[in-house]
Amino acid sequence: MNAHPLDRVVQSALASSRQSHLVVRDGGAVRMASGYGVFVAVDDPAVTSDVQRLPVPEGKLVSVEALEQSVPQGFRIEREAVLLQMTLGTLKAGKTRPVHVEKLTDDDAAQMLALATLTEPGPFFEHTHRLGDFYGVKEEGRLLAMAGERMKPDGFTEVSGVCVHPDAQGRGLAAAVMRCVIEPILARGDIAFLHSYDHNTRAIALYEGLGFSVRAPMKMRTLVPI
Repeated sequence: MNAHPLDRVVQSALASSRQSHLVVRDGGAVRMASGYGVFVAVDDPAVTSDVQRLPVPEGKLVSVEALEQSVPQGFRIEREAVLLQMTLGTLKAGKTRPVHVEKLTDDDAAQMLALATLTEPGPFFEHTHRLGDFYGVKEEGRLLAMAGERMKPDGFTEVSGVCVHPDAQGRGLAAAVMRCVIEPILARGDIAFLHSYDHNTRAIALYEGLGFSVRAPMKMRTLVPI
């Protein structure tokens, strides 16, 4: 049986027509271009030796896989976590407080990076916001919440970078920005998906309220050179 494309989500995204331009390859190993992300994958899960020749200017690489893989030669595991991969077919109707959500641009890049650095929604770098459309909520020019698109295997789009400033928690901003991201994903015929740490019950409840359900557990590894 063929594996589901989301089982090897990084490899599927970097092999897709929409994100193949972001590939940095050495032999059978690929990573996302520096500045966009640190995600890494291999063509053959049994062969990881080529990873050691990839550039690692950020000092780390991150793998997300459904199945166990060996640790690439020249690296050690700095962190390991279980992610719940969730997919959505139909966006649930919901009551949201009136809030102005706007599409973010390159002019917002510095604020987006600062908010992601503060709240740590996942790997986020100076060009991550260019992986897809991002939406945000601002007050008096200050970015308080955002969400956007990240990995795009053919037929799928990941919702990512979901974060809210601590000063604005509890106002329904995460759901508001996520809805603005999800609606065009579904409109173009893609399946929306995302990842959440399995222990983040608050986030999982938010995602389930929007219509997401768990598809599979995934293992995330942060690898650092020895």
